[in-house]
Amino acid sequence: MHIATIFIAFALLTGCMGAEAQKENNNDNSKIKSMDTSKLSNPTVKEAFQAWQAGDSTLWLSYFTPDAQLLDDGHPRDFQNFSREAIGHERFTSIDIVKDTGRSIYGKFHSDTWGNFKTYFKFHLDAHNKIYKLEIGQADY
Repeated sequence: MHIATIFIAFALLTGCMGAEAQKENNNDNSKIKSMDTSKLSNPTVKEAFQAWQAGDSTLWLSYFTPDAQLLDDGHPRDFQNFSREAIGHERFTSIDIVKDTGRSIYGKFHSDTWGNFKTYFKFHLDAHNKIYKLEIGQADY
């Protein structure tokens, strides 16, 4: 009987520890909002990225033209709806590659809905440094 009690206690203890460790791991992964953005050389992109990471939809939208376009893996999507739904629930967890004079960002990404994956954000700016098109999608690098 003593062995059974020890076994039950051990099973309960390891089960609780496993759940706590899993919860902690998920929190660590999903709460990364700020990071080193020194690789981002385009000021508009850098500021928009920081607004995205902070979950500030008002500031994020201020960097875009009113009729900004969104392409998701090459398919048109409603930019305003995407921004409302994703900001605060999706974020980069690393910046791995920056291209196109600082206008394209590739990195690891966390979505509360879709999990973790590699992605890209490609910003297209007009003559007034407003973003008129954003291309996003899963990256393979």
